[in-house]
Amino acid sequence: MSTIEIAFPYRLDDRGRTATAAYGDHVEQMLELLLLTRPGERVNQPTFGCGLLDQVFAPNSPEIAAALNVTIAAAISLWLRDVLSVTSLDVTAQEGQLIVSIGYTLLATGSAVNLALSVPGTP
Repeated sequence: MSTIEIAFPYRLDDRGRTATAAYGDHVEQMLELLLLTRPGERVNQPTFGCGLLDQVFAPNSPEIAAALNVTIAAAISLWLRDVLSVTSLDVTAQEGQLIVSIGYTLLATGSAVNLALSVPGTP
């Protein structure tokens, strides 16, 4: 699939036009946006997001990581179920950081993708 999508964050390319992204990159950008948006932050979409950034100043623990695992899975299921299928999801608390590892399959292409995000936290 060679679909071209608008890049996030919105910006202009070298020619002064709207920057674009390949489909796989666009889906990864959508997933990151979902993870990093706080519920209630988006106008007219109060349930969008999972509040991963709220954990920056929260205590970091295995219990928080387990709760986030459930929250992230629910948010992806609600908002991106028509775009990707999660094959693995692991949230771990390590050395003052939350590490989020997501394996997923793009439904349109069948491509397997892995995304890893780390969010600093307090020990």
